[in-house]
Amino acid sequence: MKTNVGSTDKVVRLALAIVLIVLFYKGIFSVILGIVALIVAFVLTLTSLIGFCPLYTLFGINTAKKKEQSENAEQPTKKRQPKN
Repeated sequence: MKTNVGSTDKVVRLALAIVLIVLFYKGIFSVILGIVALIVAFVLTLTSLIGFCPLYTLFGINTAKKKEQSENAEQPTKKRQPKN
């Protein structure tokens, strides 16, 4: 699986997840909105840790640098050269 979430994007996602969790525990959100906030925080944390966002694939967004992508991409297979 190729990464499509860059380093800055990961930090922003984690920061937003922390803010949502803190707001939930301070009681800023109602019960239902708080549960939704926790689910969103979980998804943001998960996508930042694995470096892949399915929605980015659907919309063709890629914030990862080429170096980050090549480190996590599968190794291409070598083609055999035909003998002459």
